[in-house]
Amino acid sequence: MLQTLKKHELYAKFSKCEFWLDSVNFFGHIVFEDKMKVDLKKIEVMKNWSMSRSMMEIHSFLRLADYYRSFVKDFSRIIAPMTKLT
Repeated sequence: MLQTLKKHELYAKFSKCEFWLDSVNFFGHIVFEDKMKVDLKKIEVMKNWSMSRSMMEIHSFLRLADYYRSFVKDFSRIIAPMTKLT
């Protein structure tokens, strides 16, 4: 990887680099060698989301929650009551 960066004249500051990590936090996801999972801090935000009072707020929450569909077991079952509200 470093050779490819050098070849394209891209340089990184060594003090900002980390090597030999088991996982990396990247845009709210934790990336491992063979899998990826959501950062639990992001899930906590959704758990603490205030009660939706309008149809627009429900739609907003559903759009946000839908992004995490592949990371939450039984997502469709969990979100079904809110979907019925729409």
